[in-house]
Amino acid sequence: MRNIVKGFLLILVSVVLVACGNGNGDDVTDENGDTTSNGRLAELQEAGTVTVGFANEAPYAYEEDGELKGAAVDIATAVFAELGVDNVEGELADFGQLVTGVQSGQFDVVTAGMAITPERGENVLFGEPEMMYGEGLVVEAGNPHDLYSYEDIAANPDVTVVVMEGATEIEFMRDSGVSDDQITTAADIPATFSAIQAGRADVTTGTEMTVRMALESADTDDIEIVEDFEQPDVEGNPSYGAAAFALENEDLRDAYNEVLAELKEDGTVAELLEANGFHPETNFPPEEVTAESVISGEHY
Repeated sequence: MRNIVKGFLLILVSVVLVACGNGNGDDVTDENGDTTSNGRLAELQEAGTVTVGFANEAPYAYEEDGELKGAAVDIATAVFAELGVDNVEGELADFGQLVTGVQSGQFDVVTAGMAITPERGENVLFGEPEMMYGEGLVVEAGNPHDLYSYEDIAANPDVTVVVMEGATEIEFMRDSGVSDDQITTAADIPATFSAIQAGRADVTTGTEMTVRMALESADTDDIEIVEDFEQPDVEGNPSYGAAAFALENEDLRDAYNEVLAELKEDGTVAELLEANGFHPETNFPPEEVTAESVISGEHY
């Protein structure tokens, strides 16, 4: 009888260990001492497909003629290929919905060059930085309000600025003294351009590469980029872009980081940045900057 009870307890403990794992989605050990994976990465490898969320923002991630393109997409594709997941499917969302989308499982990872911030770090798991970038300003042709910095916007309460919803530039401008009364939002960069052209706003801002490439695509003489723009001296600038994962998918984030480090070391990431219009050196994140150092405020 005693042996029966002991055997039952052993089976019960084994079942609990296998079912519960360690709460991280990491590997677990069964009653025979064998290690098995129950994480999201194993599921993606089994399916052969990963779904990435993006916001149609060139040159980070965008769709062109039905094809998913951009630096963040190319980097993620290279990483997942090394992880044994060859099919990358994109799902378009407004930038402001990317975090909630990955939280809800709508997609497995955000590949939009999203800036790492302490606030976002409370809601998603960031991979290590893949790129760094500064800000840009677009105004009506001729720059009639003489806007060369966020401080210039703050100094003229009659000036209205339109920004992509959920973008870090909103906080940058607030920190530079721009009033909330001056700030409006739009779904994407083309919509901010349209607001200026229609007279609903005087200026828009976004990452320099984004607004510059979008302006080239717009092919219009109505608006122009401010070449003498003064970069804001605020927390979070320059920004460090990275992939973002759901909080429960730590195993997937860690595996992604491991391969990413190899691709940064062998020059692949720099090549992919350059192929998408970034500078392979000035837009490449410094080695000492990590996701944790940005979230903690050390490099924010």
